[in-house]
Amino acid sequence: MSTRTTRTLAGLAAAFLAVAALAGCSSGAGPSSPVTVPADAVPGFTVPAASDKGGKDNPVKIGVVGASNQQFQVLTQEAQAEGIYLKFQDFTDYSQPNPALSSGQLDLNQFQHIVYLGQYNVAKNDTLVPIGSTAIYPLGLYSTKYTTVADIPAGSTIAVPDDQTNQARGLQVLQSAGLVTLKPGTPTLFGQVADVDTTASKVKVLAISADQTPRSLDDPNIAGAIINNDYIADTGLKPQQAIAQDDPNSDGAAPFINIWVSRDADKDLPLYAEIVRLAHSDAWNQALLANSDGTGVLVNDTPDRLQQVLADVESQLRNS
Repeated sequence: MSTRTTRTLAGLAAAFLAVAALAGCSSGAGPSSPVTVPADAVPGFTVPAASDKGGKDNPVKIGVVGASNQQFQVLTQEAQAEGIYLKFQDFTDYSQPNPALSSGQLDLNQFQHIVYLGQYNVAKNDTLVPIGSTAIYPLGLYSTKYTTVADIPAGSTIAVPDDQTNQARGLQVLQSAGLVTLKPGTPTLFGQVADVDTTASKVKVLAISADQTPRSLDDPNIAGAIINNDYIADTGLKPQQAIAQDDPNSDGAAPFINIWVSRDADKDLPLYAEIVRLAHSDAWNQALLANSDGTGVLVNDTPDRLQQVLADVESQLRNS
């Protein structure tokens, strides 16, 4: 073998190794489009290899309610541009994503506010934690029979969701609207229908399943209903048609911040923090607000603050 041939083969081998190394760094973005870590990425984030968590062969599994919503499609595209692969699993029942996360079927979830997570953790003795925020969605009172709160006749019945969290929040909306009076000492986050002072209130309150509140508006005996944002579309109404709602900027709004959630052992992973960072891009924000018809109020709180709010909520729950 000649010296020239040896040098040619050596050069080809070096070129092959260089290409292989480049392909390894791009990890799933395609060998022709290597991925580099953006300058504003969270500290410690590195592009995952194909078999690493977040790589093409091992996507981050995220539980959501409404996986077809535009903001999740936006996030999928923006994450993949950084070599992060996501897989969204859709749920229709709020009770499922937290156990799925705790058991390892999911890596993250994003569907709930802090109070709901606190209730789950206390009830199940679990330690799921918030690692990022999205928005606060005002909870509203809707009616197809009356256009203002003042029009609702005394003695009418208002439906509220029967789950503990939204029932308490709905009662706060009704109290601020002057429709009910709650008994002294009623806990703000955990009041129930039994805490309504019936003699001092203008209306009666009926607790029903959250997914039935839209249908209750068709009942001639129901004057209005507190309806979660996820179910407003089922009424044919728009969020802007609420005749009363809570104030998302009030001091007591923090427990109702919607959050990204992980297992406690994973709360500091740079990969997950980078996903949360991407979920505050302009494109994500626009899609998120469009999905809520502009009613959401964007929130970008630190994990430390979110976790402190959760700790306060769990403390109230355990002492209530």
